[in-house]
Amino acid sequence: MRVNHWLIAAAIAFLAVAAGFFTFACAMPKAKTPDLSGFSFPTAEIVPAIDTLMNKTVELQDATSGLKTAIAGAQTKEEEQHALLEELTAKSEQNKNLSDTVYEEMIVNRLGQPIYKKSGKNSSLLVFELDKEDMRGYMAKIKLKSDKALRVTLADNSKGETTAEAVKRMGAVLGINGGGFATSTVDGIKTLVPMGNTMIEGKLVNDFIASWNDLAFAGFSKSGKLVGGVYDKEEQLKKSGAWQGVSFVPVLIRDWEPSEIPKKWAKTKQPRTVLGQYPNGDLFFIVVDGRQSNWSNGITLEEMQILLLRLGVMEAFNLDGGGSTTFVYNSKVLNKPSDGSCRKLATNIVIMP
Repeated sequence: MRVNHWLIAAAIAFLAVAAGFFTFACAMPKAKTPDLSGFSFPTAEIVPAIDTLMNKTVELQDATSGLKTAIAGAQTKEEEQHALLEELTAKSEQNKNLSDTVYEEMIVNRLGQPIYKKSGKNSSLLVFELDKEDMRGYMAKIKLKSDKALRVTLADNSKGETTAEAVKRMGAVLGINGGGFATSTVDGIKTLVPMGNTMIEGKLVNDFIASWNDLAFAGFSKSGKLVGGVYDKEEQLKKSGAWQGVSFVPVLIRDWEPSEIPKKWAKTKQPRTVLGQYPNGDLFFIVVDGRQSNWSNGITLEEMQILLLRLGVMEAFNLDGGGSTTFVYNSKVLNKPSDGSCRKLATNIVIMP
């Protein structure tokens, strides 16, 4: 029998390696088993720590659950508000086809029972009281009969004038505060300067100022149509047909569509003054008092949008609010300004009888 020498050599080599590995393993020192006889586990210290950790864990879980619930509630409220806006917008669109008489009755019913009525050669108006849980104010629906019925006024002196003073000076029947303003001091003399663009009888009070920080122009054509918006160029303002107006922020409603409110303005309750118009051309003024917990907390701009749509208003602009918010009828200040007294202003908007 023939033997394969190569296989024999390989077998011998394998046996040699295996023998060497066995010898090495036997020569290694054995691991010692640790002596735990004298060790004492610190149960008294560890158990309370574990209990504390478990309590903190439960508290964190409760807090997390509460936060999730709050977030879900806020999201639900926002969704409901958005749905309501869509519903009100859809209903407002249907009002376009109503007759003037039916439409007039519907709007007055929404506003409530008028507390004052006035009719003259230039205008006729109804005044309503707004009285809700934590919100009070006044509203007016005005029908213009001539191009002299509505006037934007500029204070005769640099120190400004209150709305009541402007109403008296112009011989008006109704007045609300106008646009925003700033105080400028020159040679130690303080002067009220209207914010943005102010227009009276087709002419700008100062040079045109491009919009910034959402500043909008709110005004009227010569026929009394409410016009305005954010204008970057003077040509845009002229193209709107504006005859008079003031500036503040922001635009609230355009063609029954609520405008997006910048977050910094949206959710803070404040005294408000708003200028609006119905599709039949009637104007709508509303003031809401605020900063007075025993009287009225004010209203957010998003809440104002919902209120205006409920009342059927088609177009609306926010005017200067806060301590400037004032509503004057027949020379009497009806609302309660948050400053405790009427503020001196640069501009006002009045209705002639």
